[in-house]
This record gives sequence, C-alpha cells and structure tokens, in this order.
Amino acid sequence: MQSSIAASYEKRRSLSLSGIALLAILCLMLSVVLGSPVSAKDEAGVTHSFLGVGKANRAVIVGEDGTVEWKFDMPASDGWVLPSGNVLLALYGTKGFPNGGVVEVERKTKKIVFQYKGQQKETSTVQPLPDGQFLVAELGPEPRALVIDRQGNVLKTTPFQCQTGNAHMQTRMLRMLPNGNYIAPHLLDFAVKEYEPGSGKVVRTFPTDDRGRAKRDWPFTAIRLKDGNTLIGCTNGNRIIEVDADGKIVWSVDNEDVGENLFNDACGAQRLPNGNTVISSYHSSGKQVKLFEVTRDKKVVWRYSGMRAGFHHFQILTTNGKPIADNTWK
Repeated sequence: MQSSIAASYEKRRSLSLSGIALLAILCLMLSVVLGSPVSAKDEAGVTHSFLGVGKANRAVIVGEDGTVEWKFDMPASDGWVLPSGNVLLALYGTKGFPNGGVVEVERKTKKIVFQYKGQQKETSTVQPLPDGQFLVAELGPEPRALVIDRQGNVLKTTPFQCQTGNAHMQTRMLRMLPNGNYIAPHLLDFAVKEYEPGSGKVVRTFPTDDRGRAKRDWPFTAIRLKDGNTLIGCTNGNRIIEVDADGKIVWSVDNEDVGENLFNDACGAQRLPNGNTVISSYHSSGKQVKLFEVTRDKKVVWRYSGMRAGFHHFQILTTNGKPIADNTWK
C-alpha cells in the first residue's frame, strides 16, 4: 500500500515538474519571439544611458531603462552632449544643409542655437574644443580639418593626406589629441594618421591592413588613450584593435573572441574609464544588438538591442545612474 502511494506521489511530482519545465520552455520561447526588454540588466548588472546618432535613428538620447528620452529629427554622423546639456551634432546632407554641417541644439526646446553649413561634399565629424571652438572634418575635393568659432568663422585649416576619389570614405572620427595634434582615420587608405595642425605634416601612421586589404579593416574610429596607445575601430573588418606607439597590435577583439556575431560593421567605439570598450554595430537591424560593451578579457557585460537600426556613433553618458566623468575617448 505504501509503495503504491509513493509511486502515485512520484508520478504526480514528475508531472508537476514536467509542467514547470514546459512552462519555463514556453517562457523562454516567448522571450525569444518578443525580444528581451532592452532595459534588462545582464549578468554583470550594467546599465547605460547614451546619445546615439545615425541616418535612420536620427539623434536620440536613450535612458538606462531603454526608453528614448529625446529625439532630434535630423540625420547625424557624430555627436556630443555638452556640459550645458545642449547636443552638438555633425549632420549628413539634409534639408537646409546640402553638404552636411554642424548644429548645436538646445535640448528642451530643440532650437538650433549654432550652425555651420559644410562647404564641400560632406561634413563627417565634429568635436567640441575646450575654448568653445569646434573641430570639424570636411570631405570632398580638398579634404580638410577645420577649426571654427561660434560665429561660424574658419580659424584654421589643415589638409588631409588621403585619397580624393571617394569623398564619403575619406575620414570619419577626426579628433584633437591632448598634445594639440589631430588624429584622423582614413578608411580606403587603411591608415590612421596623426597630423600637426600648423604644417599639415603627418607625424605618425598606423596601418590597419595587417590581415590584407580583402578583410576591409577600414579604420573608422581612432582614440588616443591615456597610456599612449591608440584604439581603432575597423568597420567592415568587424574588429577593434589597440596599437602601441609603434603601431604594434597589443589587444584586439572580434566576433570569434566574444563567441557571438555581435560585430556588424564596427563603426563607433568608446573606451570607458573602467577600461571596458563599447562598440556600435552600424549594420544591425530589427532585434539585433546595436551597442555592446566588452571587458579587457573580452567578456560581454552589456548590450542594447532597441530601435530598428544601428548607430553610426554614440556617447555613453551614464553607468548605473552615475555620469561618465571623462567622456572624450570616443
């Protein structure tokens, strides 16, 4: 009798556990179909808010909960949230800015409080400088770096030494270095070059064709780090490399390293103060991951899959509710 009762109990228990397992499987399938909430923390418990820019998404600020908190309906290729809270954008060609340009937008009213209209084919990037001026990359027959003031006056011009056959692929994330030089990634030249602004002389070159040009390791983002190394995002090559002062690769990460196909046109990149690197996948769409963060040992600790298109570039603004203090490594 007791054995019969025990058998009956075990049968009911087995059915109950099977039901629980089935329910868990159904929940997992539902989450795959519907997509996990973009605000959900992963195993590392990391959340970020960020400014994201691109053609399809326009310019948006996304909160740590994954909601779009602010949107400016103009296509942008580069951007910054300024200390004032205003948003500085480099524009693709659009109505009123046929050759692209630069705008500073008041966040609350979305009023343009500063603008510069590009003089050649494209305006690819902008960087705010400490003295209230702006560094701008202009692409076309005479690709160049410009320093402009808040009245739109061109104060300084430095020509780029790169190909002129394809304006769109001349350079992207032009940045001024702490020593006053410029660093410019030249995509079809497979090289990141450091320029002296006054003379236009190239003082250092970091090639990115070590795997052969068929890999299309076009440099898109080049960031000079505190230790003197340079972090480079290689777009279609789908990898990030870090090189020392001699151009030797000292660290790299790609899809094989992270064990997933998260790299999908690795355009923008940002090195966070904790040493982690956030990467954009510009060609991602739908529910695919658009931004993700990797540690030095190549573990993915955060990902964002919201919106329907990837970001050309971005700026991480906060981590777990705290502002990023040093926000220039992008």
